[in-house]
Amino acid sequence: MNISKPAMMVIAMSFSALTFAQDLELTKKDSIVQSYWLVSLGTNIVDDSGDEFGELFDLSDGWNMVPYPSRVSVGRYFKNGLGLEAIGSYNRYKEGKIVDNVVNPEDVDYWGLDFRVSYDLNMILGETGFFDPYIGIGAGYTDANNQGRGTYNAVIGFRTWFSDHWGLDFNSTGKWAMDTENASNHIQHALGVAYRFEVEKGLSRKGQEKLALLEELEKEQQRVQDSIADAEEARLLAERLQREKEAAELAAAEKAKKEAEEARRAKLRNKINNLGKVYFKLNSSYLTSKDKELLDELVAIMQDEPNLAIKVSAHTDSRGTKKYNQWLSERRAERTVEYVVSKGVSAGRISHDAFGETQLVNECEDGVRCSEEQHSKNRRSEFEILNY
Repeated sequence: MNISKPAMMVIAMSFSALTFAQDLELTKKDSIVQSYWLVSLGTNIVDDSGDEFGELFDLSDGWNMVPYPSRVSVGRYFKNGLGLEAIGSYNRYKEGKIVDNVVNPEDVDYWGLDFRVSYDLNMILGETGFFDPYIGIGAGYTDANNQGRGTYNAVIGFRTWFSDHWGLDFNSTGKWAMDTENASNHIQHALGVAYRFEVEKGLSRKGQEKLALLEELEKEQQRVQDSIADAEEARLLAERLQREKEAAELAAAEKAKKEAEEARRAKLRNKINNLGKVYFKLNSSYLTSKDKELLDELVAIMQDEPNLAIKVSAHTDSRGTKKYNQWLSERRAERTVEYVVSKGVSAGRISHDAFGETQLVNECEDGVRCSEEQHSKNRRSEFEILNY
């Protein structure tokens, strides 16, 4: 079988896309831990010298600790970055240490039971792999220097992970007494071995982007395969038209046929153009009922025209980062295509492209003050006829 030059080019593109997709396959590095239970066991250091916030590292006079495990915690951490944790600790104020600005005359036990809510800063900073910083607030009860007191707590710390389950936890907690007349404030530092279980993993941001690209490449390969068939069909059609042109009596009929086809195409172009565009809400890729009504009209046109192929081009306004807007426009394009396909249109007849904030329809670029109505003109999906 003779294969035309355009078909050969399409085949070469298909092989290139396949090779690229193999290089992009998902790996373990593309997944992250999203939620888990955690237990930790370690030691704690208490600074209740009375000037603990002024001299943070007064090890010799202000820091108290015991030479064995003295802190245990259990917590639950969720996909949204929040964590709930209960902590029990024991310590001992040593004779001769500074406690509440005086020299401690004898060893005194320290007991603490605290509860806190923490937030994973990686949700803001972006996934940093083994380094997991967090902040938190909470409350608890502490018996220190023979004085019981409720405390308001604030914590800052980080965990460093060696595997999906094992790591180290470092943190410092400021404890402010609820009854400031009879009890002082103090700082408690902690270091422990952390173990997490019932670990639930998901794709990192990079993994999600890679998955979206793989899905796009898969659709592109399907389109390429369809193009191979179309290229061969076009070659056969051209040969038939050439034979028809050789006959004078068929020339006029062929001309009339072409004019009628062009009129049909112009009418079809007007139908597509008159549909308008799909407009999205801010930071959303979901279709409204009004959007679905517009797409239902598009589906009806494609069902009436079985050879019609459409490309969806999705865009965002300029607010947000370029990387986020590119991802958001890809989601908008995908949701638009998915809805049309769900109504029975072949996936090979509708493709999509995403341009983020690179093709604004007005002057509302970064740094330009615009109204919400002006910004909304840029949050759109448009339709382009690829083939009749």
